Amino acid sequence: MSTVTSADLAAELDAAVDGEVDTSERRRAEYSTDASNYRVVPQVVVSPHDEDDTLAALDVARRLAVPVTARGAGTSVAGNAVGPGMVLDFSRHMHRIERVDADARTAVIQPGVVMSSLQAAARPHGLWFGPDPSTQNRATLGGMIGNNACGPHAVAYGRTADNVSALDVVDGTGRRFVAGAGPDALAAVPGLDRLVAAELATIRTALGRFKRQVSGYSLEHLLPENGQDLAKMLVGTEGTLVTVLGATVDLVPLPTAPVVVAMGYPDMATAADAVPALLAHSPLAVEGLDSRLVDVVRRHHGPAAVPELPAGAGWLIVEVGGSDPADALARARALAADGGTSAVRVVPAGAEAAALWRIRADGAGLGGRTPDGAPAWPGWEDAAVPPERLGAYLRDFTALMADRGVDGLLYGHFGDGCVHVRLDLPLETPAGVGPSRAFLEASAELVAAYGGSLSGEHGDGRARSELLGRMYSPDVVDLFGRVKTLFDPSGLLNPGVVVDPRPLDADLRRPYARPTPAAGGFAFAEDGGDFATAVHRCTGVGKCRADTSAAGGFMCPSYQATKDEKDVTRGRARVLQELTNGSLVRDWNSPAVLASLDLCLSCKACSSDCPTGTDMARYKSEVLHRAYKGKVRPRNHYLLGQLPRWSGMVTAVPALARLVNAVLGVRPVARAVLAAGGMDPRRSMVSFADERFSRWWRRRGAGSGSTRGAMTGTGTGTRTATGTGAGTATDARFVVLWADSFSETLDGAGARATVALLEDAGYTVIVPREQACCGLTWISTGQLDGAKKRLTGLLGVLAPYAANGIPVVGVEPSCTAVLRSDMVDLLPDDPRAPMLAAHTYTLAELLTAPTPVGPGPDWGPPSLEGVEVVAQPHCHHHSVMGWESDAALLARTGARVTTLAGCCGLAGNFGMEAGHYETSVAVAENAMLPALREAGPETVYLADGFSCRTQAEQLAGRHGVHLAQLLTGDR
Repeated sequence: MSTVTSADLAAELDAAVDGEVDTSERRRAEYSTDASNYRVVPQVVVSPHDEDDTLAALDVARRLAVPVTARGAGTSVAGNAVGPGMVLDFSRHMHRIERVDADARTAVIQPGVVMSSLQAAARPHGLWFGPDPSTQNRATLGGMIGNNACGPHAVAYGRTADNVSALDVVDGTGRRFVAGAGPDALAAVPGLDRLVAAELATIRTALGRFKRQVSGYSLEHLLPENGQDLAKMLVGTEGTLVTVLGATVDLVPLPTAPVVVAMGYPDMATAADAVPALLAHSPLAVEGLDSRLVDVVRRHHGPAAVPELPAGAGWLIVEVGGSDPADALARARALAADGGTSAVRVVPAGAEAAALWRIRADGAGLGGRTPDGAPAWPGWEDAAVPPERLGAYLRDFTALMADRGVDGLLYGHFGDGCVHVRLDLPLETPAGVGPSRAFLEASAELVAAYGGSLSGEHGDGRARSELLGRMYSPDVVDLFGRVKTLFDPSGLLNPGVVVDPRPLDADLRRPYARPTPAAGGFAFAEDGGDFATAVHRCTGVGKCRADTSAAGGFMCPSYQATKDEKDVTRGRARVLQELTNGSLVRDWNSPAVLASLDLCLSCKACSSDCPTGTDMARYKSEVLHRAYKGKVRPRNHYLLGQLPRWSGMVTAVPALARLVNAVLGVRPVARAVLAAGGMDPRRSMVSFADERFSRWWRRRGAGSGSTRGAMTGTGTGTRTATGTGAGTATDARFVVLWADSFSETLDGAGARATVALLEDAGYTVIVPREQACCGLTWISTGQLDGAKKRLTGLLGVLAPYAANGIPVVGVEPSCTAVLRSDMVDLLPDDPRAPMLAAHTYTLAELLTAPTPVGPGPDWGPPSLEGVEVVAQPHCHHHSVMGWESDAALLARTGARVTTLAGCCGLAGNFGMEAGHYETSVAVAENAMLPALREAGPETVYLADGFSCRTQAEQLAGRHGVHLAQLLTGDR
C-alpha cells in the first residue's frame, strides 16, 4: 500500500479532477464509518462530477497505490463503504437518470441515483425497479449494485443482480469495459474464461444453491448454462473487483392494486413454517414481523401508526397481485387458505396496507434499539437459509441468542429465508468485543449447518468476510482470491473485504469511544449520563438523507438545502463520535466540530423522525456549552441568545418600545445594528410590542369584568384557585395560559386570541402574575447555565398549578417543547420538572383532550368550511408534541388544509445569524415559499411559531396567524 501523505494525494487529485477533494478532519470524520460497526478514517474524500473525474481519480490512486472505496449513500451495514485511502462519494453529483426506455423496460443510470428517484421516473410509464429495500428513499443504485440489495419484493422480482443487464465499469488495472452477458462477455477480463472453465464443478456445486446466497462472489452467473453474465456476477462484489460508472437496469410493470394479507401465528418460527406453502401462490412479497417490533413502532409513532393486526405474536405480511383488483383479492384469499392459521386479515390496496408496509420499512431504524432501549448493532443482521428450513433455523438461532444473553428484534424477508435482526452485543467497551466475536462465530456455524448464507442481501463487508471460511470450503475461498487477482492484482479496490479480509473485530467504532459523562449541561439521562452513548445513537441508517417532500418528515432541513454530508444529522453525529474517540477530532471547540454544527437549525426533527432518537439540537447545545464555558462567545450569542432579556428591557416602557421600533425601522440603522450584532444585514429587525401581553391582560380584567383567575400562595404545596366572572373554585374548569417571552414582548396576538378561545370553551383562564421564561434562546446557543437559571425560576411560577392538576397551555410551540423535553433533562433532580411536563399542553392538545382536561361536550370549534389554509407545523411542535391534535381539530372545522412538511428555515436565531441567510432561504424554498406563492390571496397561512411567521413575512410578504387567531376569526 501507499505511503503518500494526504497533502500530496490531495495535490495530485486537485490537479486531476473537477469535483471536490477534501482532506479536512471534519470531512474524513464524516466518512470514517457507514451504517455499520466499523470505523476506518480515509485519507481523502473525493466527490467526482462525472465519469471523467472518476477515471482521473482512479488513475491517481493506481499511480500512488492508494486504496479506493466507492460509496453511495453510506447506508451499508457491514462496513462495505469505509476504507483507508480514497473514498469516492458518487451520491453528491453523479445522480443522473440518463434515460428511461419504456418499450425496452430499461433505465440507464449513474451510480449515485437514489432508488426512489428511479421509481419516480419509471412510474409514469407504469414501471418500477423490482428490488426495493426499505432504505430506498436514500439508498443509491450504486450501493445496491455493490451489495446485491433485494428488499421485500425480491421474492417476485429477484435481487438487484437479476435486474441488471449491463454495467459500465473500470477494474483495478484501469480497464474500462461494459460488462454484459454472452459468449464473449468474459473476454473483457483476460484469464477469466479459463478460470471459470477450470472450476466448473466447484462453481456448480458450491454457489447459487438458493436465491439469497449472496456471500462471497456469485460466480454461478458465469456458467454457460446461466448465459455467462458478467454484469450479474459483478453485482454484489462490493467494489472489490470494479468501480461502477453507470448501469443499465431492467424495469418491471407496476403491480395492479396489490392486496395485503396479514396472518398471525404464535411466534416467528411458526410463521416461518408456513412460508413454503405460500410460495406456491407466487406472492409479490412475504415479510415476517415480530410482535415486539410492532410494539416498538406503536410506541415510537403512536397507536394510530399500527393498523389492526390478527391475533398472534408473529405475523406474515404477504402481498398478492393480480390482473385486476378482483383477481388480486381472489388470489389473496386462496393464499390465506393455505396459511395454516385462522388469524387472517385481507387488506386491499389503500392507507391501511401502506401503514402495514411502513411498519416493515421502519424496522431498519427502530431495530437499532432493543425493546428495553439498549443499543442493538448490525453484524449478523441479514443471514439467510433456504425458506423451507427457515422455521427450524429460527428456533435454533433464538435458542443461541437466549443461551448467550443476546436480544434483538426479528423481522425480514421470510419468503426468501432472509432474517433481519440487530443484536445488543456488548460493544460499548473493549471487554465486550471477545464475547461478541464468539457469538458471531457460533452464528456462522449455525447458518452454515442449515446450508445458508452469512449474508442474504447486505454483503459480507468487514462484518462477515472473515467468516466465509465457515460457509465455504478452502477451495472456494481460494477461488474468490484468484478472481480478485484477475480484476484487481494490486488489491487496491476496497481492501479488507471478501478477499484477504480484515478481522471482524478489527476497526470497531463503539468500543473505543471514551466515556464522556455529563458536565453541568444536559444530563443525558436516557443514555446513562454519557454524551458518548448519546451520540452513538446514530447508527448511520441515513433516514435523515431522505427527501423531505417524499418522506413526509422534517429532517434534515440544512441537508435538503445543501445535499452535503456535512449538513445531515448523520454527518454531524459522526464528527461528534470522533470527538469522543479523540484520535482525529480532539477539542470541543475545534474547527471540525463547530463547522459541522454551524448549519444545524436546532429544529429537533431528528429527535422524532430519526428512528434511533438522535437529538442533534440537544447535542449542539451541549457542545456549545462546553466549547465556550468560561470563554468569550460569538456576538450573536449575547444578542439573539439572550433576546428575552433585551426585549423585556425594551418593552418595560411602552414609549421606549415605540421609539426603538421607529429607529430600527430606518433601514440603514437596522442594517448597521444587524451587522454589529453578528446578524445578516439582509434581515429585518423584529418589532417589539408596545403593549406587553401581561399589561393587556391586567387592563382587560380591570376594565371589562371578563373572566380572570390567579393562584394564591408562593410555594409548591396546595393552592386555592380564585376566579372572577364565569367560574368559581368549585365549578370552573381552570387552565393556566403561559405567555412565553415571545408572546409577552414581541407578538401577543396569539396569546390574546388564546384567552378568547379558552374562555369560549368554558375555561377560567389563569395568567400568572410573574412572567416566566423557559430559556429557549439560551439553550439553542449553549448557554445552559443561564437556561437552568430561567427554568428554575419558571418552575417556581408554573409548578404550583401543575401540582394542583391544572393544565398549563403554551402559546409558542418551541417554548412549550422546552417544558415537555429539554427542561426535564436539564433539571433531572428537580421533581417539579417532570410534573410540569406532564401537565403542559398545546392549545390543540387541550381542546381535543377528553374531560375533565378538555372542554365540555357542548363546545366545538367554529366552522371554517370553504377556508383555505396552508399550515406550517413548527419543527419543535412536530418533533416533541406531535401535530396530530392540531390536524384533528382543524379537520373538525371543515377547513381545507395543506400541511407543509419541513422547516420554515428561520428556526429561531439560526436564520438571523450572519452566514446562514442563503441556507435559511434555501430551506424555505423546500416547502414554505413554493406553497405561499401558489396560495391565493385569501388563503390563511397558519403558523403557531413566531419564527415561522417572521420568515413568511420577511421572505414572502405573507402575514401568518396562530391557531387561536384562526379559530377566533382574528385573521
